[in-house]
Amino acid sequence: MNELEIHEMFMQRCIEIAKKNSNNYYPNPSVGALIVKNNKIISEGCTSDYGGNHAEVNAISSVKNKSDLINSTIYVTLEPCSHYGKTPPCSKLIIESGIKKAVIGCADNSSKVNGKGISMLKNNGVDVISNVLEEDCIKLHRNFLHFNKYKKPYIILKWAKSKDQFIAPLEKKEIKSFNVSSLESRQLVHKWRSEEHAILVGYQTVKDDNPKLTTRHISGRNPLRIVLDKKKSLESSFNVFNNESKTIVIDNYLKDSPFSICKKLFELNVQSLIVEGGKKTLELFINNDCWDEARIFENENLLKSGIKSPSIKGILKTEKKVGKDKLKIFTRN
Repeated sequence: MNELEIHEMFMQRCIEIAKKNSNNYYPNPSVGALIVKNNKIISEGCTSDYGGNHAEVNAISSVKNKSDLINSTIYVTLEPCSHYGKTPPCSKLIIESGIKKAVIGCADNSSKVNGKGISMLKNNGVDVISNVLEEDCIKLHRNFLHFNKYKKPYIILKWAKSKDQFIAPLEKKEIKSFNVSSLESRQLVHKWRSEEHAILVGYQTVKDDNPKLTTRHISGRNPLRIVLDKKKSLESSFNVFNNESKTIVIDNYLKDSPFSICKKLFELNVQSLIVEGGKKTLELFINNDCWDEARIFENENLLKSGIKSPSIKGILKTEKKVGKDKLKIFTRN
């Protein structure tokens, strides 16, 4: 292998470490890091729960014999921080540890870093190699980078519809969730929930379906739950208010312009969001052009009547079968 191939091999391992991270790291990004000495991995680390150690700190701390850090190389998917926050600067720790080379996947575009981490390393004698598997690392840190660039979360709309374009019957005889999609599709949705920061529904969905909005079909972290309730009408007995995850109720989301819900979500530090509400909630985001991706399941069943599916204009990126359903994924641009 040449030098670039070696760097890419170790960076790919960093990406895998970050993807497997089950800690409650939000609103920090899930970063993967490892330390290499003589072309052998001597330590690995990922981002701890929010307020805890960053990935670089965990990787460095895991090296029992600190002399092994001298002249070693650290690989990290995102530019190390250079400022004091809830933890000291990772760049400072790298310098003080004796590490002499840092291989970085992609730059941190947040105002507190934005190249300062790389500059700190270079100015203190650390050889920096940047943009290794950059596209893969940007994809890994999509939510964090999008949040900092656009000052709003990455927003995913999700719904399921019947073959004749209905998302639900007009009336339900009892308060329980009505499933248009297959079990395989619902399991995939729960996986998506575990990968994003938050999930949002409107108050009518809570009243009609009494959902838990958790990841109970898989093993994964539960997202932050957000409910739009302008009437402040929901009782604490609904499932969304149980102790399985935190829930935030927003009641003033129609007052300001531009679309105030995006502004509010940014203030709440929500970096990514799945909107799983009913037609009115979905169209609230569609009509205000406040979405980045739409994931739509279509089942072979016919409802014959009911609530019509929202319509959306976007670029079709993916189309595939999931169980008995067809999944189409659109992006806004």
